[in-house]
Formats: sequence, structure tokens, C-alpha cells
Amino acid sequence: MYKKLPKKRYTETLNLLKRVLPAPATILDLGVRNPFSEIMEQNGYTVFNTNGEDLDVLPEIIKEYKVDAVTSFEIFEHLLAPFNVLQQIQSEKLITTVPLKLWFSSAYRSKTDMWDRHYHEFEDWQFDWLLEKTGWEIKETEKWTNPVNKIGIRPILRKFTPRYYAVYAERKK
Repeated sequence: MYKKLPKKRYTETLNLLKRVLPAPATILDLGVRNPFSEIMEQNGYTVFNTNGEDLDVLPEIIKEYKVDAVTSFEIFEHLLAPFNVLQQIQSEKLITTVPLKLWFSSAYRSKTDMWDRHYHEFEDWQFDWLLEKTGWEIKETEKWTNPVNKIGIRPILRKFTPRYYAVYAERKK
């Protein structure tokens, strides 16, 4: 059904989620339904997804959901203005991951899918600042590598250079 799933990334993300928000819990997962939505449900979470709305144009759509937490796994890099969405979140908890900017690789841009592009690839301090400016207090962070089984300098660098940045944050009181 799905092409090869990113096992390491999904495992690390699920471990973080279970630690900071044990099931059962109700989650709004930003973005359309995806394989990780199903993994969360298989692990005892009730998951709602947004329906593909352009969150840059309609950030207020997320106010319609009353949930224990909002998750966003590789979504904010696709938005022109993630600031607006982060401000609109009503939940007290946010679990999110974003790709880190890699010094040896350009930002990702699909040549065939106009939505599958990264407007932002963050440095950790930039994403931290964005969260703080939108009223979030960072409680925990992690970084993960994204090794690929290819030959070359970049694949070797990917084995040692963190690619994903995960953050658990709570709304400032």
C-alpha cells in the first residue's frame, strides 16, 4: 500500500510520543492522513488529521479540534508562515519534527509535486525561536540521523549528521 516506510524515523518519533504523551490520548495530526497516523492509532491514540487545507491560508482551521495534543511531523517546513499556525494551536501540548538544514545539501524540492517542497529547513535554534515567539515552552528535544544505503560522500555524511529535529513543547501559561 505504502512505499517503503522510514523505519528509524517512525520508531524514534513513536518513542518520543509515548514518553511525553502516553496513550490513550486524542491528537490532531497536522497534514493529511498518512502511515504514521495509522501507527499512532495502532498504539492507542485517537487521531484526527487536517484534510489538506492550505494552512498558510487557513491557519484558524485547527481551532475546530479539541484534543490533548497537536502533532506535526515534517509539516512546518512546507509552510510559508508556520508562525501563524503555531499561534492558532489551542492544545496545551505540541509534539513536532522538522528537517534540519544540512550544510552539504540544498533544501528538498520535488520536481513533480508542487506541494512536496521545503520552504524552510531549520537550524535547531531557528525552530526554537519560532516556537518561543509563538508562545511555546520547549520541554524536550532530540535529533536523529537519516542514513541511506547508497554510496557517496553525502550518504556517508547522513550517517553522522542529524537530519530531523524533534521537539516536545507546552503552551506557556
